[in-house]
Amino acid sequence: MSSAMLQPEPQPLVACTISRDVQNFDLLIEDMETALGECWGDLGFSEALAFFEQPDAEALEFVAIALDEDDQENIQEVMDIILSATSKGIKTILVAEELSTATLHQLLRNGANEFIPYPLPEGELVAAVERLKRPEPEAPAPEKMRNTLKATGDREGAIFPVHGISGGTGASTMAVNLAWELANIDKKNPPRVCLIDFDLQFGAASTYLELPRRDAVLEMLQDTESIDSESFMAALLTYHDRLHVLTAPSDMVPLDLISPEDVERVLKMAAANFDYVVVDMPAALVQWTEAVLNHAHVYFCTLEVDMRSAQNAARWKKALQSEDLPFEKCRFAVNRGPKMMDVTGKARVGKMAESLNISIDIQLPDGGKQVAQACDHGVPLGGAAPKNPLRKEILKLATSLHEINQSDTANAA
Repeated sequence: MSSAMLQPEPQPLVACTISRDVQNFDLLIEDMETALGECWGDLGFSEALAFFEQPDAEALEFVAIALDEDDQENIQEVMDIILSATSKGIKTILVAEELSTATLHQLLRNGANEFIPYPLPEGELVAAVERLKRPEPEAPAPEKMRNTLKATGDREGAIFPVHGISGGTGASTMAVNLAWELANIDKKNPPRVCLIDFDLQFGAASTYLELPRRDAVLEMLQDTESIDSESFMAALLTYHDRLHVLTAPSDMVPLDLISPEDVERVLKMAAANFDYVVVDMPAALVQWTEAVLNHAHVYFCTLEVDMRSAQNAARWKKALQSEDLPFEKCRFAVNRGPKMMDVTGKARVGKMAESLNISIDIQLPDGGKQVAQACDHGVPLGGAAPKNPLRKEILKLATSLHEINQSDTANAA
C-alpha cells in the first residue's frame, strides 16, 4: 500500500481580479481572501480574454476589474474584457480609483454590473457579490398585454377544463381556441373570458398566444391564502383586449406545488370575475384534478382513434368511477376525427365509443399545417385561418356552450 497521501482536488475558481498590477490594490486582495478564501485568482489585462476560453473559466461567477487613473489608456481593452465576460455569463465588478466619471459611465453602459470606489468601503465587496447573486427583476409586460379589466366579483362563471387523455391529442390547442372563440362569440356584448394554464411544467398557452410567462403567477400560486380579486386580476395578461390569461409559471415547477385548496381558490376567484373560465390541464392525474373536476360545468377530454387513447380512456373512466367522482361531466372529443365521407373512420369512432361505453359527440377535424403554423406564430385559428375546418368546429362548440349558458341564465332569472 502506497504511503503517499491522497491530495484533495483544488477547488474551482469562482472569481478573478483583473488589473495592471493587483499589488496596487492591497485592500482588494484582503477583501477577496475574506470573501472567497483560496477560490480566486489574478489575471493581467493581456491574459483575461485567453483565460475566458479555458475550461477553468467555466466556474467563474464574477471578475473584479481594478482600475486607476493610469489605466485610462487601456479602456478599450477593458471594454473588450467586459463584453467577453458578459457573453460567457460572468458578472463584472469595477473597482476604480480616481477614474473619470465619463470613463466609468462608458464601462457601465457597455455591460459592467457593479461599481465600487477604491479604497474599498468596509464590507462593500461582499455586498456587491450578494447583489450579483440576486435574480434579475422580471421585465414588465408590454403595455398592450397588461390586464386593465377591473375585478367585479359578481359573476358565477362556467368552468370548462380541457384534458388530454393521451399526449398530442390537441388539448392545449382546443383550450386556447375555445377560450378565444368564447371571448368573441358576441360582438355587441362580449363575455368576460379567462384562460388558466394549469399545465405548470409544459404549459403552451403563452406560446400559442405569444404572451410572456411571468414570475407573478408563481408568486400568486404559492400564496393563494392571500389572494383577492385585485391580486388575481394583476397576475393576468390580456390578448387583444378580449381574452385574459393566467399563464404557466416561467420556471418548470412540480405539479404538486399547488394543493387542491390552492386550485379551488383560483377557480373560485376566476369564476367570480369572468363569465367563462377555460382551464388547460396537465396530462398527468394529480391530487388537485378532483378539485377541478368538481368545479367544472363540462370537463372536456381529448383523444384520438387509436389503441393508446382507448386504453387511457378506459383507465380514466375506471379511476373516476372507483372514487365516485362525477364522470358524467366528461365530454369526449376526438382530435383529427374522420372526414364527412369517411364511413370507415366514423365506424371506428362508433366502435371505440361502444367498447368504452362512453359518448364521443365532438369530432375535431384535422386542421393540417395551418394549426401548427398558427400555434408557432402565437395567433388563434380565428385570426390566422378563420376558414380552417378545426376552427369552424371549435366555433360551433363555443356557440353551443354560449347558447346553453345564456338559456340557463335566463331560466334562473
